Amino acid sequence: MKRSNPTEAGGARPQPRANAGSAVALENVRFSYNGSRPVVDIPALSISAGERVFLYGPSGSGKTTLLSLIAGVLAPQDGKVSVLDSDLTRLPSARRDAFRGSHIGYIFQLFNLIPYLGVFDNIALPCRLHEARRARLGSMDLHEAVRRLAGHLGIEPLLAESVLNLSVGQQQRVAAARALIGAPELVLADEPTSALDSDHRERFIELLFETSREAGSTLVFVSHDRSLMPLFDRTISLPELNRAVSD
Repeated sequence: MKRSNPTEAGGARPQPRANAGSAVALENVRFSYNGSRPVVDIPALSISAGERVFLYGPSGSGKTTLLSLIAGVLAPQDGKVSVLDSDLTRLPSARRDAFRGSHIGYIFQLFNLIPYLGVFDNIALPCRLHEARRARLGSMDLHEAVRRLAGHLGIEPLLAESVLNLSVGQQQRVAAARALIGAPELVLADEPTSALDSDHRERFIELLFETSREAGSTLVFVSHDRSLMPLFDRTISLPELNRAVSD
């Protein structure tokens, strides 16, 4: 991918929404699995609305766990996780799930595609389940929106296929399209380019930035590929942020 300044890959720098503030705010957040040693211990983290953040760290530094806390997939044992002015730590699991579906596009590291749905239906799912995502399509028909994203990612010919018949790289692009449809206010991307070749990686990054810019979305991007760091507004080193790593 050619080196560029942060505005080239997606056009103009994304503009914060009218109610600009912290899209993500963590305060004294601690999380451990099954009561074991904490894997996340973060005193404070703030990500501004419209900001594009690159998050990096070695395996075991808590990157995926942190994204899961921000998305409300996990709930911390201590502390506060605020996303888009909503305190997720006060919401029961079902309401966190509904909030995530309406406001957050999450590209999971393991994709989490629905195996009994085809490519088209996997991509369209957030807009079918959540009115807020569907409403942000505006005048665009859902079929048109799916085909537009799939075309940008080079998977439009696969829309009628089962996801079980796809390569790992193709599945990753389906997962990306599903996360981006309906212009979510926050996009979380967990190693989203790990299975992509250089051409598809560049196309994906351009689409991710373009979509974020158009929607005024906040982007948190996790990757081991530090060559992508200059494209982002800010870089966060999780080993420096997460006290559970340094202890």
